[in-house]
Formats: sequence, C-alpha cells, structure tokens
Amino acid sequence: MIGYIRLELIRTVRDGGYVIFGIASPVVMYLVLSNLALAPGDRRSGAVVTMVSMAAYGALGCAFNNGTGIGEDRSAGWLRQLRLTPLAPVHVVAGKVVTGAVGVVPSIAAVLLTGVLVNHVALSAGQWLSIVGLLWAGTVPFALLGLGNGYALTGQTAAMANIAAFLGLSIVGGLWVPTAGFPGWLRAIAEWTPSNSYAALSWDVASGAAPGARPIAILCGWLAVFGLYALYAYRRAGRTA
Repeated sequence: MIGYIRLELIRTVRDGGYVIFGIASPVVMYLVLSNLALAPGDRRSGAVVTMVSMAAYGALGCAFNNGTGIGEDRSAGWLRQLRLTPLAPVHVVAGKVVTGAVGVVPSIAAVLLTGVLVNHVALSAGQWLSIVGLLWAGTVPFALLGLGNGYALTGQTAAMANIAAFLGLSIVGGLWVPTAGFPGWLRAIAEWTPSNSYAALSWDVASGAAPGARPIAILCGWLAVFGLYALYAYRRAGRTA
C-alpha cells in the first residue's frame, strides 16, 4: 500500500490543476477578500477569519481534485489493474484518502504563510498547531466524497460533480462570505453542511476558544456517510470495470 500511495502522490504533484487551483487560487482569493473586509470585527480579526476560510477553501479544492481523475483512470483500465493486485477495496480507498490528506498540506501552508507575511497575523504556537491539524484532518470527509464521485461517475461527469460540490459547499458553508450575512433559511442550512463545521473548528481556535462539540459531531456524521459512499462506489465500479 505504501508503494501505491507514493505513486498517487507523484501523479498529484505533476498535475498542473493541483498547483493552480489548489495552491495559487486560494492565496489570491485570500489577498483579495482580506482587503475587502468581508469578515466581521476589526481588520486584524477579519484577516484571521478570512485566512482560515481560504485555507479551508484551498484544502477542499485539493481534496476534491484527488478524486476527479479517477473517472479517467477507469477509462484507461487502471481500476481493473488495481483489482488484480493484493490490495483490498478498503486499502485502495484508504490509500487515495491518504494521498488527498498529504496533498492538502501545501495549500494550507501557503495561505497561512501569506496571512503571516502579508497581513501580519499573530497567533500563539498552540493556536497555529491546532489550526493546521484541524484543517488537515478535517479534509478526510471531502476526500471521500470526491473519491465516491470519481468511482461512481464517468470522467467528465465526475469532474463536473466534484467542482459543483466543491464550489457549492464552499459558498453555502460560509468560506467565501460569512454566514452571518445569509438569510435565516440559508444560514440554517449552512450550519449543517460539512464545510461550515470543518471551518468552524479552526475559527473557534483562532478566536481563542475550544472547538465546539456540535461541529465535531456534524463532521463525523458526514465522514461516515461519505466513507460508506466511497467504499460502495469503488466496489460497484470494480464489478463493472
């Protein structure tokens, strides 16, 4: 399984879309949005909230990108080849999740570093470590959703589905614009989305509070749902490969 993960990481790094949309895009958006002062509070707190939001946005982009190419792999016969190896379905899915988890690190680091160098964001060492850890670990549900779409759909359809899920969850989850400005009905929906709970954990830490139990529970619930979906989609794709 280590060799499989290494191969997938090499393929990810060589993907130009990963560099542009996973790393460069969230940094540029952070620089733009932090200067528009969309987040509540003074300029400093707004820069911190926006930094966390755009780091989460970039991490989501990388997580979904990890599953987008699976449809093309299926067409090329790669999935059929994997079925001939000793790797069990759960190992293949886990290997892709690990690949996605490692792939989000540069995106998170780029946005956080920009926050320090450009907007002079200052947090304690414990806050920085907690934010990085939460942003990193919290991408697993989204990686599973992207994988599920990749295994369940054709290459072009999977790409469209992952882009739609990525942008939809980012917008409705409050990563682009704080949910405080949403209509009441939309804010209620946003609070149940995995993206809002994912970012809320780091927003809490950045404000000096402990991560809330409710977002943790919601994110874990979506983790179970997306995990079952990814495993089912892989088994179904294997039967039709």
